[in-house]
Amino acid sequence: MTLMEAAVLTAPHSISIAPMNVPSLEPDQVLVRVAAVGVCGSDVHYYEHGRIGPYIVESPLVLGHELSGRIEDVGSDVDPGRIGQRVAIEPQRPCRVCSQCKAGRYNLCPDMEFFATPPIDGAFSEFVAIQSDFAFDIPDNVSDEAAALIEPLSVGIWACQRAEIKPGSRVLVAGAGPIGVIVAQTARAFGASEVIVTDIDAGRREFALTSGATRVIDPLAESVEGLEVDAFIDATGAAPAVRSGILAVRAAGRVILVGLGNDDLELPVSFLQNREIWLSGVFRYANTWPLAIELVSSGRVDLDRLVTARFGLAESERALTIGREPGQLKAIVYPGR
Repeated sequence: MTLMEAAVLTAPHSISIAPMNVPSLEPDQVLVRVAAVGVCGSDVHYYEHGRIGPYIVESPLVLGHELSGRIEDVGSDVDPGRIGQRVAIEPQRPCRVCSQCKAGRYNLCPDMEFFATPPIDGAFSEFVAIQSDFAFDIPDNVSDEAAALIEPLSVGIWACQRAEIKPGSRVLVAGAGPIGVIVAQTARAFGASEVIVTDIDAGRREFALTSGATRVIDPLAESVEGLEVDAFIDATGAAPAVRSGILAVRAAGRVILVGLGNDDLELPVSFLQNREIWLSGVFRYANTWPLAIELVSSGRVDLDRLVTARFGLAESERALTIGREPGQLKAIVYPGR
């Protein structure tokens, strides 16, 4: 077996199914037969625009970084007993020797190789290779789809950790898309007593109420300013949502920006200063997979209910465009179909 099929982005709005070489293994790597791949907003952005900020698609690229699978082969330094194990993949390769890696912040490694980030290919393919310690065993009660979505759950965990959410916290989340819903579920799993989710879409607000939110708000009809929450997590990237969310935070509270929006935003600086509000972005995650797997396996976070559409590899282009349709949250691609 030397060739596999992959869905390749060749230009904006153009996906082709093409043969590619099956990845060869380095000594510390495993070969994973991909079971399921979630479609992320970044995949859609690359498909539509060919770039995200400084990351530009300059040559054919395989999209997809939310994935699960089964180990098919192992490198010379890896225990052959791993062959056949079901795994969730942390889709990145840090250098492990820079100052950020040594400090445990390997998500900030300047030499990071991350799936589906140019020029690194992703997982809309039959096989991928990854370092063995970034292929995490998953228990039998975790589905392939949920295992793939441990990647966005890790974003939610990282955001909630940065927000210092703990038992009794009051949290405001802007956006009831996949990340916003995952953040709401994670905040509740962390012990938040109140999780308020805003979204302009009534269907998404209704879904959020069954997926972690204790209250939902239509921001076009009701202001969130003055809620005095402990933490605000933005999953929209929309300037109005960010500004109003900041104005909802109590003194010494926290603001975490997850959503991708404009590079420059106008912020209420005096409000931030006078209240000593701590503001941070998040960039991926670090050391989150074990906790994420436990949250899913224990039932404290339900990722399966986010999946609203399923496609074979040949339908990858459809998977990348369906998210804008009413009622759609998360599409899954099955490269083996």
